[in-house]
Amino acid sequence: MKVQILVDNPNSWIIPFAEDLVVKIRQLGHDAALINRHDEVVQGDILCLLSCEKIFRKLKLNKHNLVVHESDLPKGKGWSPVTWQVLEGKDEIPVTLFEAVEAVDAGPIYAKEYMELDGTELLTEIKAKQGLATQKLILDFVKKYPNIKGAEQRGDESFYPRRTVKDSEVDIKKSIKEQFDLLRVCDNERYPAHFTHRNQRYIIKIYKEND
Repeated sequence: MKVQILVDNPNSWIIPFAEDLVVKIRQLGHDAALINRHDEVVQGDILCLLSCEKIFRKLKLNKHNLVVHESDLPKGKGWSPVTWQVLEGKDEIPVTLFEAVEAVDAGPIYAKEYMELDGTELLTEIKAKQGLATQKLILDFVKKYPNIKGAEQRGDESFYPRRTVKDSEVDIKKSIKEQFDLLRVCDNERYPAHFTHRNQRYIIKIYKEND
């Protein structure tokens, strides 16, 4: 089969996992390639849309257009589902493989994995678990194809909003313990935790001691 993996942000955190996924798919005997631009997608069998920041429209080019979303669809559609669920206190987060359709996050579901968190992971560790779960779902699909069927989404849908700089703001009147989950889902470089005191904005970065 011809398998393409589209990550439209070449600086995305998922790039190393996507590169490794290409190698693993090739080891299964298939043609696989990682691409970063929508106009580079060509006709093929499977297109994997991973952490794409723009909506891919040419769904007819490939037989299947696979998306991975970290929620129990149709609940938790939208933006940054892992971050929102960590902030909700969840320690088991579904990772769902489904078919892309015209409506956002609405296609039939093929499979689910679960990320198990112990509450100590910082963002890079959470992303690593997310990346490995993504790889497993796609590799299982490729191995089983074409003997795999999707199930239509059922139940009430809900949506997570897009996070903004304001969402990474720490409340200086609350304890670190109360806000630890917020600190651990902030990106030290792209969207660090911050607070304002005496008309001055301060940045907080968090690392584990051994890091």
